[in-house]
Amino acid sequence: MAGPLARQAEVVRALGSGFVAAILEAGERQLHRAPLTARLIDGWPGDPAADALAMRFNGALNALARRGDRPALSTLYADRAGAFDAVVGEVLADADAFIADWMREPPQTNEVARSAAIMAALMTLRAEVDLPVELLELGASAGLNLNLGRYQFNLGGVQIGDPMSPVRIAPEWRGPPPSARPVEIVGARGVDLRPLSVTDPAAQERLMAYVWADQPDRAERLHHALAIAHAHPPMLSRGDIADWLPRELARSAPPGVCRVVVHAMSQQYWGAATRATVAAALADADIPIARIGFEWTDARDAVHLTLTTYPDARARHLATCHAYGHWIDWHGAAAA
Repeated sequence: MAGPLARQAEVVRALGSGFVAAILEAGERQLHRAPLTARLIDGWPGDPAADALAMRFNGALNALARRGDRPALSTLYADRAGAFDAVVGEVLADADAFIADWMREPPQTNEVARSAAIMAALMTLRAEVDLPVELLELGASAGLNLNLGRYQFNLGGVQIGDPMSPVRIAPEWRGPPPSARPVEIVGARGVDLRPLSVTDPAAQERLMAYVWADQPDRAERLHHALAIAHAHPPMLSRGDIADWLPRELARSAPPGVCRVVVHAMSQQYWGAATRATVAAALADADIPIARIGFEWTDARDAVHLTLTTYPDARARHLATCHAYGHWIDWHGAAAA
């Protein structure tokens, strides 16, 4: 039976990355050469898919390739072709401890292309609740998506954002365009158990390692987003979502502002208690509030963009999206 690396290779290939799929398949075949990593994967206590175990593995190898001190691996990643089994097997044998240590930490993609879907949801919200917004992001990583107001977007022909921004996001758009409404962001802050500092070279390198090597446009976009974050540091807290969100919602909100709780590809790492706490905190809020999610379905067969408004907890499935934001299949606000 195929292991988690080979199973994820099928998903990755469907997402458009034949190179990363080949890395994972070679890793599955050569895993016997890395006993520490093999034991970690075999004894993984959680769901390997939900915990993105294969993406951790690929991130570790990409990090080693980017360092340049393993020429064969660096060449394989640069050329995206070669003797996959020979090169990956040698690295597994030589860097087993590094790979296992890397994989113990959760992924940190902080993919800014996902902010296009979030912006489209904010435009839809503005059509319903005509107020400026304050963003509260759960699982914010380095906080790059808290700066979405400083990016430029083309959403199905609708232009929004900073027209001078070097971060330009234009996903393949399917369906009608979103409501062409202005979005005014008056505040943005987030929380993460292990927030990454954009001023830390090691943190920057970790983010870059999680960009798939055969998608250079993502790497360029991340480079520009990090530069913007240097100039405009995101407001990040280190902490647990279950503690942070109720405390933030209890604070007095600026008058005439809708608070928007946002989370993108972080819910899969929450336990049942955290999910219940988030739901209860939102239901109990006595101010204008909304929730935007960019998350896998429970069956992990699709990524849904959802918008929920309170106090009636009216939920809408706005779009089905590519996991990294490459395309958005827009359904609109009428979809329940």
